[in-house]
Amino acid sequence: MMAKNVWEPVGLGLALLLLALETTVTGSASHSCYGTPGLPGTPGMPGKDGRDGLKGVKGEPGMPAIPGTRGPKGEKGDPGTPGLPGKTGPMGPPGTRGEPGEHGQPGGPGLPGNYKQKHQSAFSVVRQTGQYPDKNAPVVFNRAITNLSEDYNTTSGKFTCRVPGLYYFVFHTSQTANLCVNMYKNRQKVASFCDHMSNTKQVSSGGLLLHMDAGHQLWLAVNDYNGMVGIAGSDSIFSGFLLFPD
Repeated sequence: MMAKNVWEPVGLGLALLLLALETTVTGSASHSCYGTPGLPGTPGMPGKDGRDGLKGVKGEPGMPAIPGTRGPKGEKGDPGTPGLPGKTGPMGPPGTRGEPGEHGQPGGPGLPGNYKQKHQSAFSVVRQTGQYPDKNAPVVFNRAITNLSEDYNTTSGKFTCRVPGLYYFVFHTSQTANLCVNMYKNRQKVASFCDHMSNTKQVSSGGLLLHMDAGHQLWLAVNDYNGMVGIAGSDSIFSGFLLFPD
């Protein structure tokens, strides 16, 4: 306890002495010249950006610019997207005929045909009249019993070949007078059959194989001996049919 009391006056004295020395130095410095300034310090780090300022007032329009000279043409740009299709225009005039194209591939086989129907030709006709036929003219057999495809004409008295090939023609006639029957092919006489009367009524007949081309015609004719009739019980018949088609 005594030691503590001894050191308190000593500490107080030292404090007063230091204060006096500081005051003396400071007062002396205020009445004397300053010392040499030191070197500039290193710049500090930039500060953070400040807040945006308020929007300014719109300025006056500037002076119009002087037009410049036209520059060189630029490069061609990329094509744009296609537009919508337009309306159909009027039809133009027909163009010139083009060159024939190449032959196409052969087609497939067709449907099977009817051989029998395509290669049939036959007729059997009757002359029904009591009058003798005209001389040197086709004898008309005016009623058809069989006449496929109407190859025999009951008005003209002529057969017209439609299917070329080998035909057989035959006639059976009733007569009440002398009779000569001539067979003509395309105005050319190919056969002649004559029969002289020996009874009141009698029958005459004849036949021939002939090759006919398409369009050829054949008929019967009589000369001065024209006693052919076609009455009840005494018919006169002319027939023909295709044997072998070409």
